[in-house]
Order: sequence, then structure tokens, then C-alpha cells
Amino acid sequence: MKTFLDCIPCFVRQALDAARLATDDQAIHEQILREVLRKILELDFSQSPPQMGRYIHTFVRELADVKDPYRRIKDKFNRLVMDLYPELKSKVDCSSDPLATAVRLAIAGNIIDFGIRPDLEESAIKDAVSHAMLAPLDGPMSQLAKRIPEADEILYLADNAGEIVFDRLLIERLPMEKVTVVVKAGPIINDATLTDAVEVGLTKLVKVIDNGTDAPGTILDDCSEAFQQRFDEADLVIAKGQGNYETLNDLEKDIFFILKAKCPVVARDLGVQVNESVLQRSQSAPAATKGGEHNATR
Repeated sequence: MKTFLDCIPCFVRQALDAARLATDDQAIHEQILREVLRKILELDFSQSPPQMGRYIHTFVRELADVKDPYRRIKDKFNRLVMDLYPELKSKVDCSSDPLATAVRLAIAGNIIDFGIRPDLEESAIKDAVSHAMLAPLDGPMSQLAKRIPEADEILYLADNAGEIVFDRLLIERLPMEKVTVVVKAGPIINDATLTDAVEVGLTKLVKVIDNGTDAPGTILDDCSEAFQQRFDEADLVIAKGQGNYETLNDLEKDIFFILKAKCPVVARDLGVQVNESVLQRSQSAPAATKGGEHNATR
């Protein structure tokens, strides 16, 4: 997905939010904003938004001399959602369709995105869970259910800390011996790293690897050769969040995207309204397996 003019204000806001989180020094805040504005002048709009996002947050970390500005937030939301985990797991276990319920909850967890909502509160997470349980799930759920047992290698591209507890609910409904979960190799916004996967118990359930990069998405050309090989060999890819959609939606690969459409640009590209839940299969999926279902979950 390319970058649009509407992305520009978001880049500036993200830079200021990250700068203020990293340091109280207003001179550094100004320096960061000036650098980001200069970089925007050179922006290649054919690139995906996460490429600019990676540049912004790398610059913030370097200038503020803070390795992981979001570490405290990530720890907080890992603990918070782990406290909710028994209740959430009960919702899945007691459901008439556990896989669909797990997908609903995985979508709900995508609200934990401090690149979009730096002021997120616990109440918003609970509201997202309630909404996810009641909203229609009209997307290619039966296609996903069919593909899961057919696949020999399933790659699950995680998104954010805290959110990966919701992902765990879905991963537990997959044939876990076939699943590899992918996190980021280094800190970027509140995206999950191996530290977060360990904190929420994912490494005890499935194989967890990093993709060799710290971009807020999956920019394949920047990822490690080892990850690229795993990606190529995977029969089925489940990709969480906007960043993964923005970087992989044009790829010729059978991918199921699971996310909330949290910005107008992504919502427009998906053909949904802002804040709608989305389960969408990539357009390059084999036509014979798509059936007659709608692609988006509304």
C-alpha cells in the first residue's frame, strides 16, 4: 500500500507523541519535528507508510538516547491483558464456534496501538471486547477454517504488545505444532518483540522468531533472509494489524488480514468504515478456494 497525503499529519503527530514519551526536553522535541518535516519533503509516496514510521521512531530513539520509549507501556498492557486472559479464554471455550470467537477477540485486541491511540485506557479494551462479541462476522471465516487444517506451515505475524495475549487465544485454536509466531527484532512503537512473547507465555506454546527488522509492519526487503525463507515456505499467513496490511496487501501470497481499520486511509483501502473490524483474505488467494463469501468482516 502506498503512502497518501492524508498520512502526512499522522507522521507529524506520531513524531511528537513519541518525542514527548521519550524525553521531557522541548529542544529535542523541536529538533525531532524539524527533522521529520524535512524528511517529509523527500518522501517517496510509492513506499508504504511503515517505512516512514520506521525512520521517525529510529530517529526519536537515537536523538533522545532511549532504547525503547514504549517499554513501560508494553509491560503495562501485557500485564493488563494477561489479567483478562482467563475470562477471555472462557469466552472462547464456551462458545458454539471457538475459532470464530477467537478471531473476534484477536480483532478486538488490535485496538492496543499506541501509534494510533497514545491515550488508550483499559476501559477502551473492555469496550472493544464487548463490541467484538456482538458485531457481525461476515468475512471469509469459513475459508480460514478450511485453510487451517490444510496448511503444513502457518506463519502468524504478530502486531503489538498486550494485543499478543488476544492473539494467543487464536493461536491456541490452531494446530500449534504447525505455527510459527513472528515478532519484531527490535523496539518500534509498542510492537511486540521476543521479550513480550516470553512475558505472555507464547514461547511455551509455539515457535517464536523475529523478522530481522524493527519496521512497524513487514517490509520484506528489509527482513532477514531466514524470515524471508519462512515466509516463502508458509502455506498460510495470518497477519495482524494495520502495519502488516499496509506492507503486505499487494503481495501475491495467501494471507488472512485481521485488524481494526483505525485510520481513514486504511479504511478506504479496505472499503470499510473507520473502527470497523476486518477479516480479509488477500486478493491473490486462489480463486477456487474463495467461494462466495464477502472479503471484509463488517
